[in-house]
Amino acid sequence: EEHEHVIELVVKMAKGRVPVIAGTGSNSTDEAIRLTRFASKVGADGSLLVVPYYNKPTQDGLFRHFAGIAKKVDIPIILYNVPGRTGVSLSPQTTAKLAKSCSNIVGIKDATGSVQNASKTLHLTGLD
Repeated sequence: EEHEHVIELVVKMAKGRVPVIAGTGSNSTDEAIRLTRFASKVGADGSLLVVPYYNKPTQDGLFRHFAGIAKKVDIPIILYNVPGRTGVSLSPQTTAKLAKSCSNIVGIKDATGSVQNASKTLHLTGLD
């Protein structure tokens, strides 16, 4: 409830002057879909989805989580890979597979601290 209130308040305060990218990630795919749909409904310009934390999914699990969300929402998605906080890292291969499979996955916030990781992701997505 508070999370939704903050998203709605920020969208209203921004008044279209700057893009609003709402943090709508969750360990639960269904909850992330619900929050992302809410953000879209209230006017957010995009969604930042963190890699699920605590339950440490496999790369296939990460793909299914993010692709499952992307297929159910109509808002641009930025993936957030922060393995120091989540305990699992989204691989460049999985990121590229998501980018090629889901047209609304438009970017990644890579907090791995690895230039090699970012470079490999760019290469695999064909964006280098």
